[in-house]
Amino acid sequence: MKLTEYADADMLAIDLANALAGELAAALMHEDRATLIVPGGSTPGPVFDHLCAADLDWGRVDVMLSDERWVPESDPRSNAGLVQARLLTGRAAAATFLPFYAGGDTPEPALADVEAMIAPHLPASVALLGMGTDGHVASLFPRGDNLRLGLDPAAPILVPMRAPGMEETRVSLSARVLRAALSLHLVIVGCDKRAVLERAAHLMPEEAPVAAILDGATVHWAKE
Repeated sequence: MKLTEYADADMLAIDLANALAGELAAALMHEDRATLIVPGGSTPGPVFDHLCAADLDWGRVDVMLSDERWVPESDPRSNAGLVQARLLTGRAAAATFLPFYAGGDTPEPALADVEAMIAPHLPASVALLGMGTDGHVASLFPRGDNLRLGLDPAAPILVPMRAPGMEETRVSLSARVLRAALSLHLVIVGCDKRAVLERAAHLMPEEAPVAAILDGATVHWAKE
């Protein structure tokens, strides 16, 4: 794990967006297309606000989420809605979005088709992830019903996840898919999350799932 500290969250958002844009540009120099994995939640929003203006050949970039609530994009809790509003705008509107939600009450009947759609775009060129205060990454939650499967080295691409306190079923990329990204970044803000990260570095992934991806990650942190 490499830790990069910033003076404040604004500087983090600007510098991280520049780093992601540079890595995508480098990938497009030797590949026809590049795949970018992004998280939901509030932390990445400012990064998206800067990244969407990057001077890239966005028409050759495919964007997918690290995880998604099994709700329509029109639902205010949809991660896809956040990405559409704050990343896939401006220059980045030319990118191709690969959604996970495919309708229905539960994800299981649709997962094979969704996996078939995203598999050709893996491994990702660049992945940006967030982390919760319980040490979860993507939707790999410490008490998730399919956490063991999500952490398995032979896990499928996507794992449905239900956990205590979660309002909706979620779908998450498995840890092996996240680790396979050619460039892996984790963004966190605040002292509480810094403390969680430091504890997670000494825990098993079953206790703090973010530990499953730390070895290959660059962590970007600002106090506030």
